[in-house]
Amino acid sequence: MTDMPEPRLYTDLARWWPLFSPPQEYVEEAQDILPRLARAAAGPRETLLELGSGGGSLASHLKRAFRLTLSDLSEGMLAVSRGVNPECEHVQGDMRSIELYREFDRVLIHDAIMYLTDADSVRAALRTAFRHCRPGGAVLVLPDCVSETFAPNTDCGGHDGDDGRALRWLEWYWDPEPADHTYLAAYGLLFREADGTLSSERDVHQCGLFPRAAWLEWFAEVGFSVSRELDPFGRDAFTATKPGPG
Repeated sequence: MTDMPEPRLYTDLARWWPLFSPPQEYVEEAQDILPRLARAAAGPRETLLELGSGGGSLASHLKRAFRLTLSDLSEGMLAVSRGVNPECEHVQGDMRSIELYREFDRVLIHDAIMYLTDADSVRAALRTAFRHCRPGGAVLVLPDCVSETFAPNTDCGGHDGDDGRALRWLEWYWDPEPADHTYLAAYGLLFREADGTLSSERDVHQCGLFPRAAWLEWFAEVGFSVSRELDPFGRDAFTATKPGPG
């Protein structure tokens, strides 16, 4: 990974996350992910490890079907998630290296995989998923895009909070150097405190961008059997199974 600063939305601005990307924005996505996780492999489907779980908005919908362990690099995001998912286990750690010495029926890596910007980092995260997946279990990886599906775009959003605060954001992402394996996502953020005070910040995220064939090769290198299909949101959904006992 490069030496770009850690995204501010995950550090000093993490307290605003519930107004940036709240649980209600993940209803349709969870309705697609839960059946994928259920049919991904035979056998038990009771425990789920999410690597890069962020503020726990997606997990808030998954916990009705699984006993969740939520892991993230950012303590600020874990603090947000603990407020949303107090009944879930939370563990701080880097998806490239965390070791829980346990296996789970399913492992999920959602859009946090995008912050791995070199091939070795992606391979390391897949090895982590492999170690923590039980034999015969499955891993679901959902990058926002691969090289074949990336397109520059803009988006906007934000929410009002019950505490009187409000946030609005503008997202702009593009690929400044098509020859490499990264793109940039820049955010303009406007905050309103409960007393009406306004402020603004910017945040720039560097994300990884790799061809589909590379993803499939990396899964195979680690030891998975992998399949892929486009989900309803136009993303490559990689479903990988770990060989069973014997």
